[in-house]
Amino acid sequence: MEKSKVYFTKEITPESLVKIYKKLGVNLKGNVAVKLHSGEQGNQNYVKPEFVKQIIDYVGGTVVECNTAYEGARNSTYKHKKLMSDHQWTKYFNVDIMDAEAPDLILDIPNGKVIKKNYVGKNLKNYDSMLVLSHFKGHPMGGYGGALKQLSIGVSSSAGKTYIHSAGKETDQTKLWDNIPEQDKFLESMADAASSVVNYFKDNICYINIMCNLSVDCDCCAVAEDPCMNDIGVLASLDPIAIDQACIDLVYNSTDKGKDHLIERIESRNGVHTIESASKLGFGSRDYELINIDEN
Repeated sequence: MEKSKVYFTKEITPESLVKIYKKLGVNLKGNVAVKLHSGEQGNQNYVKPEFVKQIIDYVGGTVVECNTAYEGARNSTYKHKKLMSDHQWTKYFNVDIMDAEAPDLILDIPNGKVIKKNYVGKNLKNYDSMLVLSHFKGHPMGGYGGALKQLSIGVSSSAGKTYIHSAGKETDQTKLWDNIPEQDKFLESMADAASSVVNYFKDNICYINIMCNLSVDCDCCAVAEDPCMNDIGVLASLDPIAIDQACIDLVYNSTDKGKDHLIERIESRNGVHTIESASKLGFGSRDYELINIDEN
């Protein structure tokens, strides 16, 4: 079986995002959703709109987000839209809060290990393809955040986020912290949810991971730690499992002493289990070929 191709460049620039996307040889068709993290109010590490403008313009994409399930500046449509303006996303792009209006779109997950359905923003049905543009970094609950988290927690509605976090027990966000499952069930639920979005778009989806501002905390944290290690590069793939595995491997193989802090965050949350679970669902592979485009 042919290994999944993951392209890599050390160059972290607006131009490098377009360059590495072109290496994928895909043409995202129709209405293109660009799923990224817009950054919680107060967060200093999120990737800024100016940096991703070239790639979003190149694919003709709409920036899509969904409301959160926890307190902050993004847990209601009104506040979320204001933040998108404050962070200047609306200055450069069309922005769609996909779960701004009920009801949610429900995606079935017949082979899900923990959850059998995924609640996503209903506006997902307005898009023909998706670019998952992820800022790879640590995460307080998932251990790390990359393509699989964007596919799962990122695309899910507020109710869907609660459903994933509770491993299928609850959709009411006011009860989010009343039904916290064992850690692996949460991670397996993320893998289940991610599979439903991949299956929804089929071949009309691709992934770019930006390994910069490598904090142990996610862009969802209003008070996040500063980066603990130097930037690594940009990766692109048609396989969300392979690209996340490649990022994990690049952290472990780094000579940067600051990596120990990030690795502790990943391992203490068993973060790689999300990748393990996703691989078992069969919508990608942990076996990949890393292709350095700087050497071509």
